[in-house]
Amino acid sequence: MPVPVPRQRAIPAVECGQAPAASQDRGPSTEQAPPGTTPAQDLSGRPENPTQKREKPTENRENTTNRTPARTTDQHPGRPADRRENAAPANLTVLLIEDDPGGSPIVPDLLDQAGKPIRIRTARNLTEAGRLLTDDVHCILLDLALPAPAPARASGDDGGDGDASGHDELAVLRHVLELAPRHAVLALTSSSDAERGAEAVAVGAQDYLFRDELDGRLLSRAIRYAVERKRSDSAERRLAEGRLRAQENRRLERGLLPTPLLEGSPLRFAARYRPGRSRALLGGDFYDVVRTPDGTVHAMIGDVCGHGPDEAALGVELRIAWRALTLAGLCGDQLLGTLQQVLEHERAHDEIFATLCAVDIAPDGRRAGLCLAGHPAPLIAGPGTPARLLPYDNNGPALGLLPGARWPRMQVELGAEWSLMLYTDGLIEGHVGEGRERLGQDGMVEMVRRQIAEGLRGEQLLRATVNEVRELNGGELADDVAVVLLDRTA
Repeated sequence: MPVPVPRQRAIPAVECGQAPAASQDRGPSTEQAPPGTTPAQDLSGRPENPTQKREKPTENRENTTNRTPARTTDQHPGRPADRRENAAPANLTVLLIEDDPGGSPIVPDLLDQAGKPIRIRTARNLTEAGRLLTDDVHCILLDLALPAPAPARASGDDGGDGDASGHDELAVLRHVLELAPRHAVLALTSSSDAERGAEAVAVGAQDYLFRDELDGRLLSRAIRYAVERKRSDSAERRLAEGRLRAQENRRLERGLLPTPLLEGSPLRFAARYRPGRSRALLGGDFYDVVRTPDGTVHAMIGDVCGHGPDEAALGVELRIAWRALTLAGLCGDQLLGTLQQVLEHERAHDEIFATLCAVDIAPDGRRAGLCLAGHPAPLIAGPGTPARLLPYDNNGPALGLLPGARWPRMQVELGAEWSLMLYTDGLIEGHVGEGRERLGQDGMVEMVRRQIAEGLRGEQLLRATVNEVRELNGGELADDVAVVLLDRTA
């Protein structure tokens, strides 16, 4: 029978102890034996080590001269393995883990759905299996009679069979599932132990087969089924995890983006919120608006440095604290000082700070108190009055920067009819065009003036402002954006 021409293998034979390192002139190896030698001998005449890797004749054997060993899943989790889970394999490779000192094969010749040979790698113990478990392996055939790993053996039990793990007869399967969480696993057991096979499926195997009833057609179908089922299960798991994360994000977002308490107030409210990260739901910006029993409307907007779940969670804490303190009657410097204490106790690192703008509008709506803690000044516009920034000369430091800091409260006149816009710095720090120039507060004021002159008000004004800022930036903004608009009509 002619010797098959060897092809490249994912793991060089020299690494598995099966053959010596091939020379550059591509001399014969144990897989391409010269006349007079047997497959159980290498070129030096030494017999094959029975504890080393064996390969079934159905495998497309590979040359060991110029191939870099494939990376294992444990070395780079989530990269090549993820691609394998998302795409159907072109050629199936199976890793057989079975204890067969006599060398008698238990797996027949296999063909995939296209009629191509399924490549088989054989490991006789879990240590060797870990070395052979490369990214191009699609399915693992595990003999449940394999001795359990040494750490799992019960004290004084050294029987060397499937019960070596004491009460846990599936310890070897659990070890393989931990070793290869992204691979399909088929359990092999005896026909008299069907209950053990069913338990293996319950633990995590894709299916079980009777070792003494294997044939090529049945096993080939089982391998393809296990691979597809594992891929489907992995996709379903990722989908479920994504849905869970989305639910958690939406729950946190509801705390981040509250429902304003403005019952009984003539003021109209609108808000826009946009996280700076692609596909993100959360950011470090936060805002709130409440009306206290005396008729005063309190509005606040803030920004925790950074953006992400941790910053969003801190922003929610500050917003809830602000609402509670405001409803308790605190305002101005006393309120901001208490918020700084909350920030100092809740932040993960001393470097984290937050900027904040707080406005309390008198019941008559014609004047307001303004406190700025390192935050951009609000913008105000009215009939016949161009949009402009409120005074920011007495802007105090951001929360969390200076212990014992003070935040002066400025009294500002609003007039009989006005629109007051509070925003975070993400709105003004976007670039203008392809250069390094940023929009800035002056550019934002000019933009809002033009949009108001075009007749935009309320929600339409905020939507147009945020969209134009994104267009000027040439795409998604790097920082989170929050904008709050309060309108009073005569």
